[in-house]
Amino acid sequence: MANFTANGNQKGYEKLFCSSELTGRTNKQLICLIVVNIFLSITASLGNTLILIALHKESFLHPPSKLLFRCLATTDLCAGIIAEPLVVTYWMSVVTQRWNICRYAQASSFVAGHVLCSVSLLTLTAISVDRLLALLLGLRYKELVSLKRTYASITVLWIVSIVDSTMYFQNYLTTLKYGYIGALLLIVISIFCYAKIILTLRRHQNRVHNQVQQVEQNRKIPLNI
Repeated sequence: MANFTANGNQKGYEKLFCSSELTGRTNKQLICLIVVNIFLSITASLGNTLILIALHKESFLHPPSKLLFRCLATTDLCAGIIAEPLVVTYWMSVVTQRWNICRYAQASSFVAGHVLCSVSLLTLTAISVDRLLALLLGLRYKELVSLKRTYASITVLWIVSIVDSTMYFQNYLTTLKYGYIGALLLIVISIFCYAKIILTLRRHQNRVHNQVQQVEQNRKIPLNI
């Protein structure tokens, strides 16, 4: 295991997760996980389909913001109809000890899950940045954040996620390393954006509150005739 981890041997990785020595005693747990993931796959598919329908009918959202929400819902929908079934297929191949299917199912589920999780997290971060720009830019927001630029940004998100995930076939440790670093960076960016939004709104609220108090105090001051 130590040599495998150090070298990042791809065949050793596949053998590790598709072998009766490691998984032969966990059939009951895997069966429970299979049932849970089938349920989650159905709920994710139905839920995100309804979200896409609702976004299609919604006309008050700014088009770039709506596009980001559609991208997020579409990504989660794909997770429900693609990634989750692949994970279920992998676990079922382990339970039935069909190791030829197991290797392909494991690789497919890893790549699909990594791509979709990366796009989902990137989109969530893009939404947080979009909301911060809408608050800070004011009237300039609609000029700078256009639909064309949003389409270009989403395309870049998908390309980056796919390229990072396909490195799995060369060295899965590299994919995991970049994935962990990227996820941490995106979480920090999202936290910063929402913290900035909260602080800005609080300052605005305090400013409005002080102005209201000032107006009330001025009304209480008697006029000298």
